[in-house]
Amino acid sequence: MNKKLIRFDWAVKKLLRNKANFGVLEGFLSELLFDDIRIERILESEGNQETEDDKFNRVDILTHSSKNELIIIEIQNTYEIDYFQRMAYGASKVLVENFYLGHEYVEIKKVISINIVYFDLGQGQDYIYKGGTVFQGMHLNDTLTLSGKQQTAFLRETVSDIFPEYYIIKVNKFNDVAKDSLDEWIYFLKNSEVKDEFKARGLKQAGEVLDFMRLNREDQYSYNRYMEYLSYKASEIFTLKSVAEDKIKESERLKTQIEVAIKLIAKGFDNSTIADLTGLTSEKIEEILANSKKN
Repeated sequence: MNKKLIRFDWAVKKLLRNKANFGVLEGFLSELLFDDIRIERILESEGNQETEDDKFNRVDILTHSSKNELIIIEIQNTYEIDYFQRMAYGASKVLVENFYLGHEYVEIKKVISINIVYFDLGQGQDYIYKGGTVFQGMHLNDTLTLSGKQQTAFLRETVSDIFPEYYIIKVNKFNDVAKDSLDEWIYFLKNSEVKDEFKARGLKQAGEVLDFMRLNREDQYSYNRYMEYLSYKASEIFTLKSVAEDKIKESERLKTQIEVAIKLIAKGFDNSTIADLTGLTSEKIEEILANSKKN
């Protein structure tokens, strides 16, 4: 029987930083990156905020893999128009904070930025996007590559292997049809559920570690409070959107009323008749008359 589990973002904050539970994160990262990822340790990151809004709206975790890569997983619940910029800032900050001045630049670690968002970021129909840095020739359209010596010295095959790599998972775009093991993870991220037939790495352990009934009383209370807050934020966003839509409709209605009033004024109708026909106040009609005389 499929059981409902706690959300991944809350688990990242509370449970998955425990070394005993690294297998869950390792499974997710291995499926996403098509690699065998082993986490050496969890590092402190700037996103682990303790302010009321930050600790609910976004969660991140910074890991150091056995391949000497820095992997930051950030989860954002509410819409941010400048989220792309924050992705760039976050990866850059991680890179700088983990490079020591006086060392050779060759020691800069590869940064992988994984962004799990529960809103429609940008325009695109897919639910998983990958981005990196490629240098393309402006005249010959060739791709700049590493020399043999550089590949040996850097232990990298391509130039893009040096620069930060970005992944965006738009959870709400997923159609709930799991066609492969990565899709099984996306299904879990969206629905907090692991189906019995799922075989993806880490999901079986997730089904055990993230079982709500296994939480102690304090964590159960904390999780319920978290879910209540997410409901509140969703309601707040819906309300703001509705208010904005109403204002747009009101603005469009007023624009139409004014256009009709101007035409009626030009035809010589009196103010009282114009007010009856348009619904505008006498003060607004006088204002329109005054502006028409100025023009």
